[in-house]
Amino acid sequence: MGLELYLDMLSQPCRAVYIFAKKNRIPFELRPVDLLKGQHLSDAFAQVNPLKKVPALKDGDFTLAESVAILLYLTRKYKVPDHWYPQDVQARALVDEYLAWQHTTLRRSCLRALWHKVMFPVFLGEPVSPEMLAATLAELDVTVQLLEDKFLQNKAFLIGPHISLADLVAITELMHPVGAGCQVFEGRPKLAAWRQRVEAAVGEDLFQEAHEVIMKAKESPPADPTVKQKLMPAVLAMIG
Repeated sequence: MGLELYLDMLSQPCRAVYIFAKKNRIPFELRPVDLLKGQHLSDAFAQVNPLKKVPALKDGDFTLAESVAILLYLTRKYKVPDHWYPQDVQARALVDEYLAWQHTTLRRSCLRALWHKVMFPVFLGEPVSPEMLAATLAELDVTVQLLEDKFLQNKAFLIGPHISLADLVAITELMHPVGAGCQVFEGRPKLAAWRQRVEAAVGEDLFQEAHEVIMKAKESPPADPTVKQKLMPAVLAMIG
């Protein structure tokens, strides 16, 4: 068996892995995992990833979890253009810097925005107080400003003149609050122009395909009570 990727396009790191593999014509078998049905919590999926999270990779007998590790594995195993993860020591270090920063900052803010604005009230039927939502959106605003001021600055892409893994990871995160109806790019002309460049670099059709699910997040049907009971501890731990 060749390369298998276990993904759900509702997940922002899954979208990054999917876009990267497709854009670079890396052959893989897609193994869908439905997060909203709790399939990632099953014993069967735990055989692939004991952490019970997506994305996950299986390459023959080799398995790998964590999206950044998966993206780096793919850059090293397959011949992809240098700009994704440059050989230049300092350029590569800048990609590493962003990938290290985003875990507890942009990812957390974007995830909380989606769940507090849409998934808790619509999917789980759990109200979120106006104060909690306001605090979440304020945190998102601060983090997005940091992304623009520290990483993008006046460059075409986060690291320099070409797209890298940093841009791919960043844009897939930002589409989470966009899917929730947040106007993340409004009033941010530099960031909006960067988004257009990233979409053009990966290909608009591929970009839209990868984000089709998240753009319909507000249409999620209510969770089955048994699924809700199973998901709640994992969701609370994820966005805490």
